[in-house]
Amino acid sequence: MSERGLELAQDKMRDAGVVPAAVDVFTRFYRLLEEDVSGYVREADVEPLSDLPRAADLTVGPDEAGAALARTAIIKLNGGLGTSMGMDRAKSLLTVRRTEDGEDLTFLDVIVRQVRAARAATGARLPLVLMNSFRTQDDTLAALAPYDDVAVEGLPLDFLQNREPKLAADTLEPVDWPADPTLEWCPPGHGDLYPALHAHGIVRALLDAGFRYASVSNSDNLGAAPDAEIAAWFAASGAPYAAEMCLKTPADVKGGQLVVRKADGRIIQRETAQTHPDDVEVSLDPTRHRYFHTNNLWFDLEALAAELDRTGGVLELPLIRNAKTVDPTDPASPEVVQIESAMGAAVAVFEGATAIEVGRERFLPVKTTNDLLLLRSDVYELTDAYRVVAQVPAPLVQLSKDYKTIGAFDARFPAGAPSLRRASGLAVDGDWTFGADVVVQGDAALPAPDGGAGTVPDGATVTESGIA
Repeated sequence: MSERGLELAQDKMRDAGVVPAAVDVFTRFYRLLEEDVSGYVREADVEPLSDLPRAADLTVGPDEAGAALARTAIIKLNGGLGTSMGMDRAKSLLTVRRTEDGEDLTFLDVIVRQVRAARAATGARLPLVLMNSFRTQDDTLAALAPYDDVAVEGLPLDFLQNREPKLAADTLEPVDWPADPTLEWCPPGHGDLYPALHAHGIVRALLDAGFRYASVSNSDNLGAAPDAEIAAWFAASGAPYAAEMCLKTPADVKGGQLVVRKADGRIIQRETAQTHPDDVEVSLDPTRHRYFHTNNLWFDLEALAAELDRTGGVLELPLIRNAKTVDPTDPASPEVVQIESAMGAAVAVFEGATAIEVGRERFLPVKTTNDLLLLRSDVYELTDAYRVVAQVPAPLVQLSKDYKTIGAFDARFPAGAPSLRRASGLAVDGDWTFGADVVVQGDAALPAPDGGAGTVPDGATVTESGIA
């Protein structure tokens, strides 16, 4: 490769007004990409994370918990479009629940109401600040307009994530896509949190307003509701940074994990892309690596401000090379490379960083329509505080490719999700449209229907033998 690709990308970013820190971060990652740096974290060089404190064991008084939450801000990463599900707008605007009185609630609706409920319960100001992308900002702010009580005086409701050019896979030059020039750009992964916070002065604004801590999570994870007890634990720990970790189940085969580097005893994050092929099996072994990363983080804002000031927002995070197509809804469009990083990888930056084991209720992400069907179903209920609570263990849902996009998914569940409370699993092969009041029972399966498409009748029961 030559310097041409990098120079073209830098010029494109500067011409678009991308902040200098983001250009610097992109430049660093481009060099690593060009050098084909693997970034592998080898199993022989690490030890598993162990002996974590458990959120379930915390004994925190209401005064202590309320005082900690009063100094906490909620930051939600809201730059995702749900492209893997065929969406072209903010994923947080997707309907996830329907109330008993028939009101459809989006991720964003539930998030705002979780914050409102926590404020009412504790008296905390509890700012909600969203990191939007250039593709999600307008729609998100419009959706928030009816919530005229959500903003905290003197603090922004959102700040803008940076953007970078998608690179043609064969040349590593910025891709050209005249059919929709906005698709020439992509967000740089959630590791962009750090240069974006620095560029927009968010951390300093929060400190000046009297806040000391921040709870950061993805907007598609409704399990990460404001939590006063964890806030109190984090405040008492004196740590600059903490990650929420969950015990693995058989379904947890993806995502990052924290490990302890043998060389210096420091906690570091190992993403799936950083796992050497020879180490994949042992990295997934729940008897060795017991935890997975929820991507729920806690920051001491003073420590974060010091690090951002020291580095100008350019934290040395590992590279993630993400192969896509320029139009994510069109697999025949040209292949591109997106340079990304993970915000959780900053655990290695902060000396004294720690972690806590949390229950599965803190991790309810929606990455596929399988997850969405579960969240919309009667497996979960919304409490008065708008927490999403499982009523039974969640079954394993496996829908065919016919359900991959939101449009196709909704068309096949026109009456809503079937009852899944009596199910241990649901595997759907082929194209089935579900009627109203369908009940799924046991380890249920639907084989591909004859004739290309089938219908599950109103009131039917689906079992391991099919439709009963």
